[in-house]
Amino acid sequence: MVKRIAVLTSGGDAPGMNAAIRAVVRAGLAQGWEIVGIRRGYAGLLSEDFRPLGARDVGGIIQLGGTILGSARCPEFKTPEGVRRAAQILGKHGIDALVVIGGNGSQQGAYALSREGVPVVGVASTIDNDLVGSDITIGVDTALNVALEAIDRLKTTASSHNRAFLVEVMGRDCGYLALMAGIAGGAEAVVIPEVPVSPEAVAEAIREAYERGKPHAIVVVAEGAQYNAQRLAEYFQREQLGYELRVTVLGHVQRGGAPGAFDRLLGTLLGAGAVEALARGEDGVLVGQIKGEVVTTPLAEVAGRRKPLDPKLFELARVLAQ
Repeated sequence: MVKRIAVLTSGGDAPGMNAAIRAVVRAGLAQGWEIVGIRRGYAGLLSEDFRPLGARDVGGIIQLGGTILGSARCPEFKTPEGVRRAAQILGKHGIDALVVIGGNGSQQGAYALSREGVPVVGVASTIDNDLVGSDITIGVDTALNVALEAIDRLKTTASSHNRAFLVEVMGRDCGYLALMAGIAGGAEAVVIPEVPVSPEAVAEAIREAYERGKPHAIVVVAEGAQYNAQRLAEYFQREQLGYELRVTVLGHVQRGGAPGAFDRLLGTLLGAGAVEALARGEDGVLVGQIKGEVVTTPLAEVAGRRKPLDPKLFELARVLAQ
C-alpha cells in the first residue's frame, strides 16, 4: 500500500517540469500520501538529498522554467552497484514509490530501479521528443516556439542584408525540433541526423534560393547532425552561394524561459497521471500522451529506444522550400 512517494527530475531541464512536480505533489496529497522531493536527480538520491513537499512548497511554480528540484549528472548511478544502493536508500527512507520526470536516459535509470524491485513511474519530459510512449513530451512545444521565434527574427535581418543563415537547434541525436522548426519557419533546407545530407546538397539548396530571387535563405540544422552548423559554415567558405553567410546557434536558450500553456497543461496531466497510475497499483511504466489521451507504456518498451521521425515530414519540408 502506497503511503509515501518521492519525485525527482533528471537529465536536461524542460519547460513544464515544474508543472509536473506540482501535479505530482498535489495529486499525491489528495490521495493522503506523504510526498518527498529529491534534489539533483539521481545524484541527490544517492547522496540522500531529500526534502518533504507540501502544497505550499509547490505554489507559484507552474509558470517557472527549469526545475525547482534541480538536476545533475551521476556516473555512479549508471553502475549496477549505484542502482542497488539507490534502491536501498529509498527503502531506508520508507519510500513506497518513485516518480521520475525526465527523458531517455532518466527513464533508463527508472527501468533499472524497477528491475531492482522499486515501484517506479516515469513522466515523459524532454525537448528532444524522442521517447517511445508519448506523441509529444513535456518541454517540446515551448522549445519549438522559442526556435520558431528566433527563425522569424533572423528572417527579417537576413532579408534586409540578403544573407543566408545556418540556425542550429538542440535535440541531441533526434532531429524533431529542427524538422518541425524548419517546416513551421519556412526554411530552405533542414539538416537532421536521421536523413544524411551532404554539404554539397545544402549548398545547392542555398544557391537555388538565391537564383530564384529569394531575399534570404534559412537552413535549420540539428545539433546532432553529421554536419552541424559550424562544420557546414567551414565547408561553405569554399563555395559561391550568392548570399553572405551567418551562423546562429540557439543552444540552451531553447530550454530556458517560462513554459507555454501547452507544456503547463501537459506537465499537469502527466504528473497527475503518474499519481493515478500508482493509486491503481500500476508501476514500471512511463506516463505519456498518445492521440490526446494520457496513457502508460511499460518502461521495458521505453528504455534504450528512440522514437523514429516520420520520413514524410522531411519530404514535405523539401517540397515546401521551393
